[in-house]
This record gives sequence, C-alpha cells and structure tokens, in this order.
Amino acid sequence: MIKKLVGILAIVMIAASLSLARQTNVDNSRFVERIRKELVKLPYFGVYDNLSFEVKGNDVILYGQVVRPSTRSDAERRVKRIEGVDHVINRIEVLAPSSSDDGIRRRVYRAIFSSDGLYRYAMGANPSIHIIVNHGRVTLEGVVSSQMDSQLAYMAANQVPGVFSVINNLRVER
Repeated sequence: MIKKLVGILAIVMIAASLSLARQTNVDNSRFVERIRKELVKLPYFGVYDNLSFEVKGNDVILYGQVVRPSTRSDAERRVKRIEGVDHVINRIEVLAPSSSDDGIRRRVYRAIFSSDGLYRYAMGANPSIHIIVNHGRVTLEGVVSSQMDSQLAYMAANQVPGVFSVINNLRVER
C-alpha cells in the first residue's frame, strides 16, 4: 500500500513539474516576444539600426548599433517598463555621426533594394534587412528567405563605392 502511494505521489510530482516547465517555457516565450515587439516599435528604429537582446532570468541585455542616441535610450526605457524585467544592461553602440557613412548607407540601401527580387525586403514598417555602416565598413543584419537572396544583398553592398568591407550576417529563415 505504501509503495503504491509513493509511486502515485512520484507520478503526480513528475506530471506537476512537467506542467510547470511547459508553463515556464510559454511564459518565457511571451516575455521574449513582448521585448521584441517593444524594440521594433521604437519611433526612430529603422533600416540603419540593429537591435538584439538576451534574457538571463529577469535581466535583459541589449545589443546592437544605432544611428541616434535617442534610439539607445528609448530601447532601454521601453524594456525597463515591461513587467517582470528587473534590470536592463544596455550595450547598444551609438554610431559616430559621419556624412561619409550616411552617403554609404544611402548608396548601399539603393544598391540592395533596387536589385531584382530584393525590393520586397524593404517593404513594411520594419525592413527585414538592416544596413549598419561604421567607418566605411558595412554589416548586413536580418532575415531573408533564401541563401541566394543573402548572396545577392552581399554582392550589391560590396559593389558600392566607398565601402571598405562587407560582413554578411543575414540569416535564412527556416
């Protein structure tokens, strides 16, 4: 009788822990989605900015590069307001103002989004390809639908006059 009771108790405890683990994963994914939504809704977040984050417990670490200092501070302020966030560590880099880099940004934008098939990545409020320019060095961030699109964007950026190097961090969606 005691063995049966201990067995039933063990099964109940395992089921409860699995249910709690499943609930924690659902809550964590909602938490992550809420942070992502807050970041993409920033008023000056655009194609020339890149933001990412990491969640460690109830702490959020912000990463990326932005053109405006206000975008950096707005990102931190918005994430701090989210229920459940205890601390925000802001590691977002504000890119130095440069008319040369601004010109490269515009030329890379035109080169990529005027390429056959890549124009669709510029549509919408938040383009899926982000162009980061720092001292003439271009980094492409974001998500594209195929490896071919990633290569096309890389080649288009690499052909822009004034670009010293291009790093292609475009990910192909599953």
